[in-house]
Amino acid sequence: MKKAIVLLAKGFEEVEALTCVDVLRRGGVHCITCSINLDKDVAGCHEIHVRANNILENTDVDKYDALIIPGGMPGAANLRDNSEVIDLVKRFYNENKIVAAICAGPIVLKKAGIIENKKVTCYPGFEKELEPIHFSHDIVVQDGNLITSRGPATAMYFAFRILQNLADEDIVENLKKDMLLNLVTG
Repeated sequence: MKKAIVLLAKGFEEVEALTCVDVLRRGGVHCITCSINLDKDVAGCHEIHVRANNILENTDVDKYDALIIPGGMPGAANLRDNSEVIDLVKRFYNENKIVAAICAGPIVLKKAGIIENKKVTCYPGFEKELEPIHFSHDIVVQDGNLITSRGPATAMYFAFRILQNLADEDIVENLKKDMLLNLVTG
């Protein structure tokens, strides 16, 4: 079974983080939330409190196949400013594991030094902080093992792109039908 970690820092975007957890779990991926602090209770940017499954320092990250960075402010900045997170992003990227960031989350990838001249998307306005990149207006962009997306409204598509990299095509297509995503995408 494939495994994924969603990192949570104070001020994370709730829709982006929890949509990924939900879709990946429905798709048979063992997906956990990890607080980057010593407290499992993490407040999102809209004051929705989530109890993380684990604390990052207590997680055996080597057992995971994907690392997911939600946006939200100041959540993305809190992730960016954490040296343990930056080291983890570099490690996952260098091991060719999935590294996914949405909304403001790509600022973490920039600090890790892994997006230069890559095709990337983000929340409007953050692209200037990410240069030099090949910015895309697509709602989800994949360049090798990097996946990026625009923001809360694109969270479902972002989560499904991650799932496509971790599960077989039949599981992905059946889940899209079960969740009625086909009503939106045609």
